Amino acid sequence: MNTQILEQMESEVRTYSRSFPTVFTKAQNAHLFTEDGKRYIDFLAGAGVLNYGHNHPVLKKALVDYISNDGIIHGLDMWTSAKRDFLEALEEVILKPRGLDYKVHFPGPTGTNAVEAAIRLARKVSGRHNIVSFTNGFHGVTMGALATTGNAKFRDAAGLPAQGAQFVPYDGYMGEGIDTVAYLDKLLKDSSSGLDRPAAVLVETVQGEGGINPASIEWLQRLDALCKEHKILLIVDDIQAGCGRTGKFFSFEHANIVPDIVCNSKSLSASGVPFAMVMMRPELDQWKPSQYNGTFRGHALAFVTGAAALRHFWSDDKFERDIQRKGRIVEDRFQKIAAKARENGFEAHEKGRGLMRGIDVREGELADAITSRCFEQGLIIETSGHSGQVVKCLCPLTIRDEDLLEALDIIEENAAAVLSK
Repeated sequence: MNTQILEQMESEVRTYSRSFPTVFTKAQNAHLFTEDGKRYIDFLAGAGVLNYGHNHPVLKKALVDYISNDGIIHGLDMWTSAKRDFLEALEEVILKPRGLDYKVHFPGPTGTNAVEAAIRLARKVSGRHNIVSFTNGFHGVTMGALATTGNAKFRDAAGLPAQGAQFVPYDGYMGEGIDTVAYLDKLLKDSSSGLDRPAAVLVETVQGEGGINPASIEWLQRLDALCKEHKILLIVDDIQAGCGRTGKFFSFEHANIVPDIVCNSKSLSASGVPFAMVMMRPELDQWKPSQYNGTFRGHALAFVTGAAALRHFWSDDKFERDIQRKGRIVEDRFQKIAAKARENGFEAHEKGRGLMRGIDVREGELADAITSRCFEQGLIIETSGHSGQVVKCLCPLTIRDEDLLEALDIIEENAAAVLSK
């Protein structure tokens, strides 16, 4: 395996090639293959980009057919048949059945573009500058999104103070029995609290990079009501938790709330092609032409595979129910793994929602040891959390049961080995 040119030329900023030091050449659904022929089960899925697996045949055919017919590859924000088809699929398959009425903005290719556009729109509409974000939140590393991201590792690398946001405790951050929505309400009602009246509250319903922290349904509902009471826009960052990851297409569906603005990306294209969008209530669409743009806004290839995925996977509830079924399998196994660890004197617990799940083992070194051993046995899985203390499941939603169970066996075996010493 030749990695010389890769190690020589690629920046030291690289991350995943350090955890998984091999060269991959092919992939299919939940399998990755190296150039020396070794097979790995993928429990990373592009950090949530590949909810529908690698090279799904329906999506691959749609993409190949489009390219073979000389379809528009790049069109800025001009109207194309591919864009029209995606918006028709989004409206017919996703929004109308859920009673949602949103305008759509394609800001640029990545999740941080969506967050930047959302918070800028909130400021424009409200005339206020402050964004309330939450402890352990992750929303991107461009300067506006970075201001709403909690992790010091990312903030310290900016070289400038991150401005424009203030943090309050996420659900459960202060321990059980402490209502952090009530705390935010108190801050908003006290003119001496030091909290500048916000343009918006930005929240992940399940924090991904922050450690697979699911907000309770009741907490989300109270947060939604609080925003309405104080006339503050509610922005849900559904970039990692969306597109079915939690068992519903939108993660906020579990709480039966309707955000003012929604950010989506990652698995939105369904094929790994970069793609992001912001959805907003129609009356909030107060942009003037070209006020927020980007060279790669509305990637045509992403429109094609995104539309194909919406129609193939979401035209009925079969796929949704299957995600929820698999989520229960992972939840049960992770709970048993955590219980065994506690029997051996280690603090550990399972958490998450749907197929966005993790085992919190309290220490990053322990989580790293587990995931490193898993890699040696053919499983690609990462960690998350403020110190990397959570072993994180982000397997493709399309994973076959036999692959899912094989991966869980590998995790169980290696967690037992690490959490028994």
